[in-house]
Amino acid sequence: MSIIGEYLRVTPAQLERAVRDPEWALDHADEVREAEDQPESPSTASRYYSTYKAWDLIRFLLARSGMPVDIIHGEEPFTEEDWGYGPPRYLHPEHVRLAAHTLRALSYDRLLEGVSPDDLLRAEVYPLGWDVTMLGWGRHWYDGLTHFFETAATAGDAMLVWLD
Repeated sequence: MSIIGEYLRVTPAQLERAVRDPEWALDHADEVREAEDQPESPSTASRYYSTYKAWDLIRFLLARSGMPVDIIHGEEPFTEEDWGYGPPRYLHPEHVRLAAHTLRALSYDRLLEGVSPDDLLRAEVYPLGWDVTMLGWGRHWYDGLTHFFETAATAGDAMLVWLD
């Protein structure tokens, strides 16, 4: 069983509905996830994105950089219901804009500066088993996530975030 990071762009009105009706939010997330095949990189129309197993690597790298928004676990809770590996959380449009701005300023190469496979092993970064050839593995997921957040920020969207 894998743990994957998942993101759903929602309008501010949809966020309000999700907070009032978390069951609707889960149904909506499932519908969007099933309707969208995740391409190599998200398009501007994509409402769903997954960082696959790279979520913890991205978390580790962003924590080292002082990321001001928790884009891996979200900022605000809206239900106690478990969506896989704990309850989902959300990011207000302001958090999405701040995250997009920060992600845009941080290239993957810059995030990797000074990081060794041993650092990842010591920190028990999922999915474990790191070696020097795997450091670049997360680039695709990070670049896609950056694009996804930039698109959401431009649209004024909020974000639902969870691990499944």
